[in-house]
Amino acid sequence: MVRFIAWVFAALTMGAGVAPALAVEGPTWDHFPADRATELASLQNGAKLFANYCLSCHAASYMRYNRMNDIGLSDEQIRRNLVFSSAAKVGDLMKVAMDPKDAKDWFGAVPPDLTLVARSRSGEGGSGPDYLYTYLRSFYRDPTRPTGWNNTVYPNVAMPHVLWQLQGIQQPVYEDVKMEDGKVEHVIKRLELATPGTLSAEEYNSNIADLVAYLQWMSEPAQRQRVRLGVWVLIFLTGFWVVAWRLNASYWKDVK
Repeated sequence: MVRFIAWVFAALTMGAGVAPALAVEGPTWDHFPADRATELASLQNGAKLFANYCLSCHAASYMRYNRMNDIGLSDEQIRRNLVFSSAAKVGDLMKVAMDPKDAKDWFGAVPPDLTLVARSRSGEGGSGPDYLYTYLRSFYRDPTRPTGWNNTVYPNVAMPHVLWQLQGIQQPVYEDVKMEDGKVEHVIKRLELATPGTLSAEEYNSNIADLVAYLQWMSEPAQRQRVRLGVWVLIFLTGFWVVAWRLNASYWKDVK
């Protein structure tokens, strides 16, 4: 039994060592301030931003409004501040009224459901929250695009920059880069703020962190409960392992 436990521990250790190696491939994203995911004030502000700026196009059809009770919001607060459809109830799923066919005509693609977006992007050059935190801060003005906007993280994205009034308008700064085949390409070196928004850069980044924290929470609302339960499960398994180890020794002590 001891040999079996050692084998399981070795397998888990090897698996833990493989994950970081896979995660380093692909683009490098900015680090999302993970402490926001445990702050109720940040989650509540993120919920407000999501309802005001995202929910008109992007559904969260696997989440009910009243699940936000878990982040400290009452049904009355949700109904008054986050439910904008007169037909919707606090217990309803967070859906949008926009017809998918119209959305495809307007944007060229149907806006994806955002319930699990923070989990679905994990592993692509960083974590899912890292991706979202970088993406929502990387829009720039591009007159060649149908929406007038582009994104350095997601080139030729169909989504317009719905938060531009908060952030302002960014313009790309280009540089010439010589590629391996000898060709010179005109690539974006960085983004510069051309027209200020209603928020400073620090305030905008802080609000985006809150929005991403909410998206992360929404992708797994029971995560904190699962982590707390997991601690007790590990404590139980540790105690059970000691008991099983002593029973095994007692059972086989007279067997030669």
